[in-house]
Amino acid sequence: MTVSPHAAPAAPVPPGCPAHQDRAALGPLADLADPALYSDRDPHAVWTELRRRAPVTRHEKDGHPYWSVTRYADVDRVLRDHATFTSQRGTLLYLLGRGDPAGGHQMAATDPPRHTSLREPLQRALAVKPTMERLGQIRAVVTELLEPLGDGGPYDLAAHANRLPMAVAGVLMGLPKEDWGRLIDLTTASVAPEDPRYRDERGIDRVLNMAHRGLFAYFHEMVHDRRSHPGDDLISLLLRMEIDGRPLTAGEVISNCYSLLLGANVTTAQVPVSTLAELMGTEALDRWADRPDLIVSGVDEALRWATPTTHFVRYVTRDTVLGGTPLRAGEAVTVWLPSANRDEDVFPDPFVFDAARRPNKHLAFGIGPHYCVGHTVAKVTLRLFFAELFSRFTGFAPAGPGKRLYSHTIYGWTEMPITARPRTRVRKPAY
Repeated sequence: MTVSPHAAPAAPVPPGCPAHQDRAALGPLADLADPALYSDRDPHAVWTELRRRAPVTRHEKDGHPYWSVTRYADVDRVLRDHATFTSQRGTLLYLLGRGDPAGGHQMAATDPPRHTSLREPLQRALAVKPTMERLGQIRAVVTELLEPLGDGGPYDLAAHANRLPMAVAGVLMGLPKEDWGRLIDLTTASVAPEDPRYRDERGIDRVLNMAHRGLFAYFHEMVHDRRSHPGDDLISLLLRMEIDGRPLTAGEVISNCYSLLLGANVTTAQVPVSTLAELMGTEALDRWADRPDLIVSGVDEALRWATPTTHFVRYVTRDTVLGGTPLRAGEAVTVWLPSANRDEDVFPDPFVFDAARRPNKHLAFGIGPHYCVGHTVAKVTLRLFFAELFSRFTGFAPAGPGKRLYSHTIYGWTEMPITARPRTRVRKPAY
Protein backbone atom coordinates (compact mmCIF):
# COMPACT_ATOMS: atom_id res chain seq x y z
CA MET A 1 0.00 0.00 0.00
CA THR A 2 1.09 3.58 -0.53
CA VAL A 3 -0.39 6.86 0.54
CA SER A 4 0.08 10.06 -1.41
CA PRO A 5 1.24 12.88 0.87
CA HIS A 6 -0.98 15.90 1.06
CA ALA A 7 -1.42 18.85 3.33
CA ALA A 8 -3.43 18.44 6.50
CA PRO A 9 -6.94 19.78 5.92
CA ALA A 10 -8.35 22.65 7.88
CA ALA A 11 -11.68 22.39 9.66
CA PRO A 12 -14.66 21.94 7.31
CA VAL A 13 -16.67 25.01 6.40
CA PRO A 14 -20.47 24.57 6.37
CA PRO A 15 -22.08 24.94 2.94
CA GLY A 16 -23.87 28.12 3.97
CA CYS A 17 -20.65 29.98 4.74
CA PRO A 18 -19.15 32.44 2.23
CA ALA A 19 -16.16 30.13 1.69
CA HIS A 20 -18.55 27.69 0.05
CA GLN A 21 -18.76 30.05 -2.91
CA ASP A 22 -15.75 32.38 -2.75
CA ARG A 23 -12.25 31.04 -3.33
CA ALA A 24 -10.74 34.18 -1.81
CA ALA A 25 -12.12 33.11 1.56
CA LEU A 26 -10.04 29.95 1.35
CA GLY A 27 -6.85 31.94 1.83
CA PRO A 28 -3.74 29.98 0.84
CA LEU A 29 -5.50 27.39 -1.30
CA ALA A 30 -3.83 27.40 -4.70
CA ASP A 31 -5.13 28.58 -8.04
CA LEU A 32 -6.33 25.46 -9.86
CA ALA A 33 -5.63 27.09 -13.24
CA ASP A 34 -1.95 27.62 -12.39
CA PRO A 35 0.18 25.04 -14.28
CA ALA A 36 2.82 25.27 -11.52
CA LEU A 37 0.38 23.58 -9.13
CA TYR A 38 0.67 20.42 -11.25
CA SER A 39 4.38 20.61 -12.07
CA ASP A 40 5.82 21.74 -8.70
CA ARG A 41 3.25 21.08 -5.98
CA ASP A 42 0.53 18.61 -4.98
CA PRO A 43 -2.90 19.42 -6.43
CA HIS A 44 -4.46 16.58 -4.43
CA ALA A 45 -3.82 18.58 -1.26
CA VAL A 46 -5.91 21.42 -2.71
CA TRP A 47 -8.64 19.16 -4.07
CA THR A 48 -8.92 17.39 -0.71
CA GLU A 49 -9.42 20.71 1.07
CA LEU A 50 -11.99 21.85 -1.48
CA ARG A 51 -13.99 18.63 -1.24
CA ARG A 52 -14.19 19.10 2.52
CA ARG A 53 -14.59 22.84 2.79
CA ALA A 54 -15.94 24.20 -0.49
CA PRO A 55 -16.90 21.53 -3.05
CA VAL A 56 -18.51 24.07 -5.41
CA THR A 57 -16.27 27.14 -5.39
CA ARG A 58 -15.99 30.30 -7.44
CA HIS A 59 -12.59 30.76 -9.12
CA GLU A 60 -11.18 33.08 -11.77
CA LYS A 61 -8.79 32.70 -14.69
CA ASP A 62 -7.46 35.75 -16.54
CA GLY A 63 -10.42 37.79 -15.30
CA HIS A 64 -12.99 35.17 -16.31
CA PRO A 65 -14.96 33.58 -13.44
CA TYR A 66 -15.81 29.90 -13.29
CA TRP A 67 -17.11 27.39 -10.75
CA SER A 68 -14.83 24.58 -9.59
CA VAL A 69 -16.53 21.25 -8.79
CA THR A 70 -14.53 18.69 -6.81
CA ARG A 71 -16.88 16.04 -5.34
CA TYR A 72 -17.67 12.85 -7.24
CA ALA A 73 -21.47 13.19 -7.08
CA ASP A 74 -21.42 16.75 -8.43
CA VAL A 75 -18.86 15.95 -11.15
CA ASP A 76 -20.97 12.95 -12.18
CA ARG A 77 -24.10 15.07 -12.45
CA VAL A 78 -22.45 17.81 -14.53
CA LEU A 79 -21.02 15.32 -17.02
CA ARG A 80 -24.25 13.35 -17.37
CA ASP A 81 -26.70 16.27 -17.60
CA HIS A 82 -25.91 17.75 -21.01
CA ALA A 83 -29.23 19.59 -21.11
CA THR A 84 -28.18 21.74 -18.14
CA PHE A 85 -24.41 21.73 -18.69
CA THR A 86 -23.48 22.12 -22.36
CA SER A 87 -20.16 21.24 -24.04
CA GLN A 88 -20.69 23.42 -27.09
CA ARG A 89 -19.08 26.62 -25.75
CA GLY A 90 -15.74 25.00 -24.94
CA THR A 91 -14.50 22.16 -22.76
CA LEU A 92 -11.10 23.38 -21.46
CA LEU A 93 -9.95 26.28 -19.31
CA TYR A 94 -7.71 27.54 -22.12
CA LEU A 95 -10.90 28.46 -23.99
CA LEU A 96 -12.48 30.35 -21.08
CA GLY A 97 -13.81 33.67 -22.34
CA ARG A 98 -12.93 32.82 -25.94
CA GLY A 99 -15.60 30.39 -27.07
CA ASP A 100 -14.89 27.28 -29.10
CA PRO A 101 -15.05 27.49 -32.91
CA ALA A 102 -15.43 23.69 -32.95
CA GLY A 103 -18.69 23.87 -30.99
CA GLY A 104 -21.41 21.90 -32.79
CA HIS A 105 -18.90 20.41 -35.28
CA GLN A 106 -16.37 18.45 -33.24
CA MET A 107 -17.63 15.45 -31.27
CA ALA A 108 -16.05 16.63 -27.99
CA ALA A 109 -17.74 20.02 -28.30
CA THR A 110 -21.18 18.84 -29.41
CA ASP A 111 -24.22 17.82 -27.39
CA PRO A 112 -26.73 15.06 -28.15
CA PRO A 113 -28.47 14.31 -30.43
CA ARG A 114 -25.84 15.51 -32.92
CA HIS A 115 -23.08 14.21 -30.67
CA THR A 116 -24.69 10.76 -30.70
CA SER A 117 -24.80 10.70 -34.49
CA LEU A 118 -21.09 11.56 -34.67
CA ARG A 119 -20.15 9.13 -31.93
CA GLU A 120 -21.94 5.90 -32.86
CA PRO A 121 -19.94 4.93 -35.99
CA LEU A 122 -16.64 5.70 -34.24
CA GLN A 123 -17.71 3.79 -31.15
CA ARG A 124 -18.43 0.72 -33.29
CA ALA A 125 -15.01 1.04 -34.97
CA LEU A 126 -13.28 1.30 -31.57
CA ALA A 127 -15.29 -1.42 -29.81
CA VAL A 128 -13.92 -4.63 -28.31
CA LYS A 129 -14.08 -6.88 -31.39
CA PRO A 130 -12.27 -4.57 -33.87
CA THR A 131 -9.76 -3.64 -31.17
CA MET A 132 -8.96 -7.27 -30.39
CA GLU A 133 -8.45 -7.88 -34.11
CA ARG A 134 -5.52 -5.43 -33.88
CA LEU A 135 -4.12 -6.98 -30.71
CA GLY A 136 -1.03 -8.29 -32.49
CA GLN A 137 -0.20 -4.83 -33.86
CA ILE A 138 -0.61 -3.19 -30.47
CA ARG A 139 1.49 -5.87 -28.76
CA ALA A 140 4.28 -5.37 -31.31
CA VAL A 141 4.34 -1.65 -30.47
CA VAL A 142 4.49 -2.39 -26.73
CA THR A 143 7.31 -4.96 -26.94
CA GLU A 144 9.36 -2.66 -29.18
CA LEU A 145 9.03 0.21 -26.70
CA LEU A 146 9.97 -1.97 -23.71
CA GLU A 147 12.98 -3.64 -25.29
CA PRO A 148 15.54 -0.93 -24.30
CA LEU A 149 14.55 -1.31 -20.63
CA GLY A 150 16.50 -4.59 -20.62
CA ASP A 151 19.81 -2.87 -21.43
CA GLY A 152 20.45 -2.09 -17.76
CA GLY A 153 20.95 1.65 -18.15
CA PRO A 154 18.51 4.48 -17.41
CA TYR A 155 15.33 4.18 -19.43
CA ASP A 156 13.13 7.26 -19.81
CA LEU A 157 9.72 5.76 -19.18
CA ALA A 158 7.94 9.03 -20.04
CA ALA A 159 9.65 9.39 -23.43
CA HIS A 160 8.95 5.79 -24.40
CA ALA A 161 5.39 5.75 -23.06
CA ASN A 162 4.61 8.95 -24.98
CA ARG A 163 5.17 6.99 -28.19
CA LEU A 164 2.70 4.26 -27.20
CA PRO A 165 -0.69 5.92 -27.85
CA MET A 166 0.66 7.70 -30.94
CA ALA A 167 1.72 4.37 -32.41
CA VAL A 168 -1.69 2.82 -31.70
CA ALA A 169 -3.57 5.87 -33.01
CA GLY A 170 -1.24 5.99 -36.00
CA VAL A 171 -2.17 2.43 -36.92
CA LEU A 172 -5.90 3.03 -36.39
CA MET A 173 -5.89 6.30 -38.38
CA GLY A 174 -3.47 5.12 -41.06
CA LEU A 175 -0.85 7.81 -40.34
CA PRO A 176 2.72 7.34 -41.67
CA LYS A 177 5.21 6.32 -38.98
CA GLU A 178 7.65 9.06 -39.98
CA ASP A 179 5.06 11.67 -38.91
CA TRP A 180 4.46 10.32 -35.40
CA GLY A 181 7.19 12.27 -33.60
CA ARG A 182 5.99 15.62 -34.94
CA LEU A 183 2.38 14.77 -34.09
CA ILE A 184 3.36 13.94 -30.49
CA ASP A 185 4.97 17.39 -30.17
CA LEU A 186 2.00 19.21 -31.69
CA THR A 187 -0.61 17.46 -29.53
CA THR A 188 1.44 17.98 -26.36
CA ALA A 189 1.91 21.68 -27.15
CA SER A 190 -1.88 21.93 -27.52
CA VAL A 191 -2.40 21.01 -23.86
CA ALA A 192 0.83 22.40 -22.39
CA PRO A 193 1.57 25.67 -24.22
CA GLU A 194 3.42 27.03 -21.17
CA ASP A 195 5.72 24.01 -20.76
CA PRO A 196 9.39 25.06 -21.16
CA ARG A 197 9.71 22.97 -24.33
CA TYR A 198 7.07 25.05 -26.11
CA ARG A 199 6.86 28.35 -24.20
CA ASP A 200 6.87 31.55 -26.25
CA GLU A 201 7.60 34.94 -24.66
CA ARG A 202 4.79 36.44 -26.75
CA GLY A 203 2.19 34.35 -24.93
CA ILE A 204 0.37 31.04 -25.03
CA ASP A 205 -1.77 32.07 -28.02
CA ARG A 206 1.32 31.90 -30.23
CA VAL A 207 1.98 28.32 -29.13
CA LEU A 208 -1.65 27.23 -29.37
CA ASN A 209 -2.02 28.75 -32.83
CA MET A 210 1.17 27.03 -34.00
CA ALA A 211 0.05 23.67 -32.64
CA HIS A 212 -3.52 23.90 -33.90
CA ARG A 213 -2.52 25.13 -37.34
CA GLY A 214 0.07 22.40 -37.63
CA LEU A 215 -2.41 19.68 -36.73
CA PHE A 216 -5.22 21.02 -38.88
CA ALA A 217 -2.91 21.49 -41.88
CA TYR A 218 -1.62 17.95 -41.44
CA PHE A 219 -5.09 16.43 -41.32
CA HIS A 220 -6.18 18.58 -44.27
CA GLU A 221 -3.54 16.75 -46.32
CA MET A 222 -4.51 13.37 -44.87
CA VAL A 223 -8.21 13.91 -45.64
CA HIS A 224 -7.39 14.97 -49.21
CA ASP A 225 -5.28 11.85 -49.65
CA ARG A 226 -7.87 9.55 -48.10
CA ARG A 227 -10.62 10.84 -50.38
CA SER A 228 -8.55 9.53 -53.30
CA HIS A 229 -7.28 6.43 -51.51
CA PRO A 230 -9.87 5.27 -48.96
CA GLY A 231 -9.09 2.40 -46.58
CA ASP A 232 -10.35 0.77 -43.41
CA ASP A 233 -8.89 3.42 -41.10
CA LEU A 234 -10.72 5.97 -38.93
CA ILE A 235 -10.19 8.87 -41.33
CA SER A 236 -11.85 6.90 -44.12
CA LEU A 237 -14.67 6.04 -41.72
CA LEU A 238 -15.26 9.72 -40.96
CA LEU A 239 -15.36 10.47 -44.67
CA ARG A 240 -18.07 7.83 -45.14
CA MET A 241 -20.20 9.08 -42.23
CA GLU A 242 -23.44 11.00 -42.72
CA ILE A 243 -25.12 13.42 -40.32
CA ASP A 244 -28.68 14.60 -40.95
CA GLY A 245 -28.62 12.87 -44.33
CA ARG A 246 -25.42 14.52 -45.57
CA PRO A 247 -21.73 13.58 -45.43
CA LEU A 248 -19.46 15.40 -43.02
CA THR A 249 -17.74 18.45 -44.46
CA ALA A 250 -13.97 18.39 -44.81
CA GLY A 251 -13.76 20.80 -41.88
CA GLU A 252 -15.82 18.47 -39.67
CA VAL A 253 -13.68 15.46 -40.58
CA ILE A 254 -10.46 17.39 -39.88
CA SER A 255 -11.77 18.71 -36.57
CA ASN A 256 -12.74 15.23 -35.39
CA CYS A 257 -9.39 13.77 -36.50
CA TYR A 258 -7.71 16.42 -34.36
CA SER A 259 -9.94 15.57 -31.39
CA LEU A 260 -9.35 11.81 -31.69
CA LEU A 261 -5.57 12.13 -31.89
CA LEU A 262 -5.37 14.68 -29.10
CA GLY A 263 -7.52 12.55 -26.80
CA ALA A 264 -5.30 9.51 -27.37
CA ASN A 265 -1.86 11.09 -27.33
CA VAL A 266 -1.93 13.25 -24.23
CA THR A 267 -3.68 10.89 -21.82
CA THR A 268 -2.96 7.15 -22.19
CA ALA A 269 0.81 7.50 -21.93
CA GLN A 270 0.63 9.22 -18.56
CA VAL A 271 -1.07 6.29 -16.79
CA PRO A 272 1.94 3.93 -16.58
CA VAL A 273 4.34 6.82 -15.95
CA SER A 274 2.36 8.33 -13.06
CA THR A 275 1.64 4.89 -11.60
CA LEU A 276 5.27 3.78 -11.53
CA ALA A 277 6.52 7.22 -10.49
CA GLU A 278 4.56 7.02 -7.24
CA LEU A 279 4.63 3.27 -6.62
CA MET A 280 8.21 2.18 -7.42
CA GLY A 281 9.72 0.51 -4.37
CA THR A 282 6.38 -0.08 -2.66
CA GLU A 283 4.60 -3.29 -1.76
CA ALA A 284 1.58 -2.13 -3.74
CA LEU A 285 3.48 -2.29 -7.04
CA ASP A 286 5.28 -5.54 -6.15
CA ARG A 287 1.99 -7.26 -5.26
CA TRP A 288 0.35 -6.15 -8.48
CA ALA A 289 3.35 -7.18 -10.59
CA ASP A 290 3.26 -10.65 -9.02
CA ARG A 291 -0.47 -11.13 -9.61
CA PRO A 292 -1.18 -11.58 -13.35
CA ASP A 293 -4.82 -12.21 -12.46
CA LEU A 294 -5.09 -8.56 -11.33
CA ILE A 295 -4.06 -6.93 -14.62
CA VAL A 296 -7.63 -5.92 -15.51
CA SER A 297 -8.64 -4.52 -12.12
CA GLY A 298 -5.15 -3.06 -11.66
CA VAL A 299 -5.40 -1.06 -14.88
CA ASP A 300 -8.68 0.42 -13.69
CA GLU A 301 -6.98 1.34 -10.41
CA ALA A 302 -4.06 2.86 -12.33
CA LEU A 303 -6.56 4.94 -14.31
CA ARG A 304 -8.21 6.12 -11.08
CA TRP A 305 -4.82 6.77 -9.51
CA ALA A 306 -3.26 8.66 -12.42
CA THR A 307 -6.35 10.33 -14.02
CA PRO A 308 -4.31 12.31 -16.59
CA THR A 309 -7.09 14.67 -17.75
CA THR A 310 -7.49 17.16 -14.93
CA HIS A 311 -10.71 18.87 -15.96
CA PHE A 312 -13.59 19.46 -18.32
CA VAL A 313 -15.50 22.71 -18.67
CA ARG A 314 -19.25 22.96 -19.19
CA TYR A 315 -21.59 25.99 -19.41
CA VAL A 316 -24.86 26.29 -17.52
CA THR A 317 -27.83 26.51 -19.90
CA ARG A 318 -30.48 27.29 -17.25
CA ASP A 319 -30.47 28.35 -13.61
CA THR A 320 -29.83 25.37 -11.36
CA VAL A 321 -28.44 24.31 -7.98
CA LEU A 322 -25.33 22.13 -7.68
CA GLY A 323 -24.11 20.83 -4.34
CA GLY A 324 -26.29 23.39 -2.57
CA THR A 325 -24.85 26.29 -4.60
CA PRO A 326 -27.05 28.30 -7.03
CA LEU A 327 -25.62 28.52 -10.55
CA ARG A 328 -26.85 30.94 -13.20
CA ALA A 329 -27.39 30.36 -16.91
CA GLY A 330 -24.26 31.22 -18.90
CA GLU A 331 -21.76 30.54 -16.11
CA ALA A 332 -18.76 28.26 -16.68
CA VAL A 333 -18.40 25.12 -14.56
CA THR A 334 -15.12 23.18 -14.33
CA VAL A 335 -15.17 19.60 -13.01
CA TRP A 336 -11.92 18.17 -11.63
CA LEU A 337 -11.67 14.46 -12.47
CA PRO A 338 -8.65 13.52 -10.29
CA SER A 339 -10.46 15.04 -7.30
CA ALA A 340 -13.61 13.01 -7.98
CA ASN A 341 -11.46 9.88 -8.23
CA ARG A 342 -10.04 10.43 -4.73
CA ASP A 343 -13.41 11.29 -3.14
CA GLU A 344 -13.52 9.70 0.30
CA ASP A 345 -17.30 9.28 0.09
CA VAL A 346 -16.98 6.98 -2.95
CA PHE A 347 -13.62 5.21 -2.71
CA PRO A 348 -12.58 3.59 0.59
CA ASP A 349 -8.99 4.61 1.39
CA PRO A 350 -8.77 6.70 -1.80
CA PHE A 351 -5.07 7.49 -1.31
CA VAL A 352 -4.22 3.78 -1.22
CA PHE A 353 -3.41 2.01 -4.51
CA ASP A 354 -5.33 -1.26 -4.48
CA ALA A 355 -4.93 -3.34 -7.65
CA ALA A 356 -7.84 -5.54 -6.54
CA ARG A 357 -10.21 -2.60 -5.92
CA ARG A 358 -13.82 -3.46 -6.81
CA PRO A 359 -16.08 -1.76 -7.49
CA ASN A 360 -14.05 0.98 -9.12
CA LYS A 361 -16.37 3.45 -10.82
CA HIS A 362 -13.61 5.95 -11.61
CA LEU A 363 -14.22 8.91 -13.90
CA ALA A 364 -10.87 8.88 -15.71
CA PHE A 365 -12.76 8.48 -19.02
CA GLY A 366 -15.53 10.85 -17.97
CA ILE A 367 -19.14 9.66 -17.77
CA GLY A 368 -22.39 10.25 -19.61
CA PRO A 369 -22.72 11.10 -23.32
CA HIS A 370 -19.09 12.23 -23.61
CA TYR A 371 -17.61 9.07 -22.06
CA CYS A 372 -14.31 8.61 -23.91
CA VAL A 373 -15.03 7.01 -27.28
CA GLY A 374 -11.60 5.37 -27.28
CA HIS A 375 -11.83 3.83 -23.81
CA THR A 376 -11.69 0.24 -25.10
CA VAL A 377 -8.54 0.88 -27.11
CA ALA A 378 -6.96 2.71 -24.16
CA LYS A 379 -7.74 -0.10 -21.70
CA VAL A 380 -6.49 -2.83 -24.04
CA THR A 381 -3.31 -0.85 -24.71
CA LEU A 382 -2.66 -0.33 -21.00
CA ARG A 383 -3.37 -3.98 -20.16
CA LEU A 384 -0.88 -5.04 -22.81
CA PHE A 385 1.70 -2.55 -21.56
CA PHE A 386 1.50 -3.53 -17.89
CA ALA A 387 1.22 -7.25 -18.66
CA GLU A 388 4.31 -7.22 -20.88
CA LEU A 389 6.17 -4.96 -18.42
CA PHE A 390 5.50 -7.18 -15.41
CA SER A 391 6.11 -10.43 -17.29
CA ARG A 392 9.56 -9.31 -18.48
CA PHE A 393 10.94 -7.06 -15.71
CA THR A 394 11.14 -6.64 -11.96
CA GLY A 395 12.99 -4.41 -9.46
CA PHE A 396 11.74 -1.10 -10.84
CA ALA A 397 13.65 1.87 -9.39
CA PRO A 398 14.07 5.57 -10.18
CA ALA A 399 17.32 6.44 -11.98
CA GLY A 400 17.15 10.17 -11.30
CA PRO A 401 14.60 12.93 -10.77
CA GLY A 402 11.60 13.05 -13.06
CA LYS A 403 10.14 16.18 -14.58
CA ARG A 404 6.43 16.95 -14.59
CA LEU A 405 4.51 18.48 -17.46
CA TYR A 406 3.78 22.19 -16.96
CA SER A 407 0.06 22.12 -17.69
CA HIS A 408 -3.26 22.53 -15.90
CA THR A 409 -4.96 20.30 -18.49
CA ILE A 410 -2.88 17.11 -18.27
CA TYR A 411 -1.39 15.91 -14.98
CA GLY A 412 1.65 13.98 -16.08
CA TRP A 413 5.35 13.75 -16.80
CA THR A 414 7.82 14.70 -19.53
CA GLU A 415 10.78 12.78 -18.04
CA MET A 416 10.90 9.72 -15.76
CA PRO A 417 14.24 7.83 -15.80
CA ILE A 418 14.00 4.33 -14.33
CA THR A 419 15.91 1.06 -14.23
CA ALA A 420 14.63 -2.51 -13.97
CA ARG A 421 15.99 -6.05 -13.91
CA PRO A 422 14.99 -8.58 -16.55
CA ARG A 423 13.21 -11.53 -15.00
CA THR A 424 15.32 -14.66 -15.02
CA ARG A 425 12.34 -16.43 -16.46
CA VAL A 426 9.92 -14.45 -18.63
CA ARG A 427 6.34 -15.15 -17.63
CA LYS A 428 3.51 -15.51 -20.06
CA PRO A 429 1.81 -12.08 -20.11
CA ALA A 430 -1.79 -12.01 -18.86
CA TYR A 431 -3.93 -9.66 -20.88
